[in-house]
Amino acid sequence: MVSTDLLVVIVSVCLALVIGRVAAVHGGLPEILGLSPTFVSSAALVTLWMAALSASGSRSRRIVGTGVTEYRRIIHVGFVVVGVAGLSAYVLGIDGLQGFLAVLLPIGTGLLLVDRWVWRKWLAAKRRQGLMSHRALLVGSEASVASVARDLERAPQAGFRVVGACTPTTRVAGVIPGTEIPMSGSIDRLIEALESVDADTVVITSADELPPDRVRALSWQLEPGRQHLVLAPSLTDIGGPRLHTRPVAGLPLVHVETPRYDGGKIYAKRILDAVGAAVLVALLAPVLAVIALAVRLSSPGGVIFAQERIGLRGEPFRMFKFRSMYVDAEHRLDELATSTTDDDRTAGNRVLFKMRDDPRVTPIGRILRRYSLDELPQLFNVLLGSMSLVGPRPSLEREVAKYAQHVHRRFLVKPGVTGLWQVSGRSNLDWDESVRLDLFYVENWTMTGDLMILWRTAKAVFARDGAY
Repeated sequence: MVSTDLLVVIVSVCLALVIGRVAAVHGGLPEILGLSPTFVSSAALVTLWMAALSASGSRSRRIVGTGVTEYRRIIHVGFVVVGVAGLSAYVLGIDGLQGFLAVLLPIGTGLLLVDRWVWRKWLAAKRRQGLMSHRALLVGSEASVASVARDLERAPQAGFRVVGACTPTTRVAGVIPGTEIPMSGSIDRLIEALESVDADTVVITSADELPPDRVRALSWQLEPGRQHLVLAPSLTDIGGPRLHTRPVAGLPLVHVETPRYDGGKIYAKRILDAVGAAVLVALLAPVLAVIALAVRLSSPGGVIFAQERIGLRGEPFRMFKFRSMYVDAEHRLDELATSTTDDDRTAGNRVLFKMRDDPRVTPIGRILRRYSLDELPQLFNVLLGSMSLVGPRPSLEREVAKYAQHVHRRFLVKPGVTGLWQVSGRSNLDWDESVRLDLFYVENWTMTGDLMILWRTAKAVFARDGAY
């Protein structure tokens, strides 16, 4: 990563110089050719950028491969480097450097993000194969071990491969119930268990069996630099930006920020929604016209299907979609719900009614659903303010009637055209997993996270997995 970062920064500086030269020739930007950095100052700029990437921890093993922190630090470094370079140019009296830096910032930051994205895809593929991951030994009650193991299994890109477990029971053979994790020994002989499975990380899943003095003694026995200790608190589905660790009187207190749904973030999200939806409608206008004509000619009925959904604060609104079913689809719903088997429906989804081969879907509707084109009119819902570009799935009233009380937290934010549910498997997910993803978004949404979900949406549309 150091090598590719260096290559990307050098290429970015060279591209900025070339663009500046071309722009100067054609009069597109202020004269840059004669005022651009010399070889020495260019090398200094490259050195400054590389040093900032290292100092910011953008290559830390704790963040590389998962989450948005890595990308956020790269963007932050770009602005810091350009700011420092611009201030230095002002202090040293170097004129004309501002135009060069204005070109360099988007090029350098953009190429670095692409570079890290490529590395992330490569690393995730390796980790799914069980390579380049920490070998983790889970310690705690059987229930907590099984729960943490399932969470880690869902995110192999995080780099934790569970190889064994120790529990307070006297049983030291067999596997943890409900999993394939082998028992590796007793809590009283943790170091021996650690060595028996060649683990380099101890993950404590519950502290009831390990009082503070035993955890401290365990940390002293681990080999510095090679073996690691991780504590998994009884907090789940909490995003990184909401967590803050602060040592107080020797206690590593974890502060969990309460999610807020007002203030500047809400206004910024609304601006992103309005601008993004307007741009997409303008760009996709020919596509919308072609789809509308195809729907109109394919079967009797209107082009747009408007359906009442439940949105922000539980208030109903009319959601727009291209009609993908025959006009009598709603009347045939009860008949299909009673006549279909579990094999015909989505896996384990007890609230949402989804069929893999729904006879109510028109031929053109199957194509639209396969590529999620039927949802494009929801962009007008975003412009009207009833929906957001990113958010939980908009719910039907009959589905809301079946919700458990905690599921109603999804109405704290606007429903979205896309969201974690849509980019994580869509209709292939069971109900519990769909709820977990929606609630995770509601509790932890950020602008950076929204942009990543929009990026993943484009890939999910072409992958077509779970769309029917």
